[in-house]
Amino acid sequence: MADYDAICFDLDRTLCESTQDPGRLLESAFDRAGLEQFCTPADLRAALPSLPVTETDREFYESLFREAANRAGVDPETREAAVSTLSTAYLELRDPTAVEFRPGAETALEHAHDRGRVGLITNGGRKTQSRKLRTLGIEHAFDVRVFTEPSAGIYPKPNAEPFEYALGELGVDPANAIHVGDSPHADVAGANAMGIDSALVGVADPSDHQPTYELSSLARLESIV
Repeated sequence: MADYDAICFDLDRTLCESTQDPGRLLESAFDRAGLEQFCTPADLRAALPSLPVTETDREFYESLFREAANRAGVDPETREAAVSTLSTAYLELRDPTAVEFRPGAETALEHAHDRGRVGLITNGGRKTQSRKLRTLGIEHAFDVRVFTEPSAGIYPKPNAEPFEYALGELGVDPANAIHVGDSPHADVAGANAMGIDSALVGVADPSDHQPTYELSSLARLESIV
């Protein structure tokens, strides 16, 4: 068991998950947009590492669906109209407050507070992510909260800025911190590049980015810190 001065967490699919079924949500968005479905939730996850930095939820989903459409070979002449219509439909159907804790998340947060300072580093805008935190009742559960804010120089993980900002606010050196998340690309690669230990939660897929620890769920956090 390692001793850390700070434990930082990702939010989506780490501390919480949507109660909206991703397959049904996407299918409903295509139906509302009047489009033939050209991607699945797995396709969208695969597209994430290729996306440019965006400022708003609207820009993010347009970029996401554009990348998925490109990969699916959607006709370039109709692609932009489809992306715009689909993004509108998806945002109308998506409910950021429809979230619940992942198994073991509440206990993991309590344990983290007993061990040291606690941070949140999430790839998401302040407005949307704060709504999720309020729903879960953990808006004030962190010593620092870091959201994606490109206009303020905070770019999404795996960029260094969110990690640097969190550690600066916590007053902790990288060697004395650990970051817990579900994404090999965003969480593990970002933490590794900063010299921060990483714990990958609930991911069995092979990856080029090797975490310091692998956890089947957050219920196992007490076994490493």
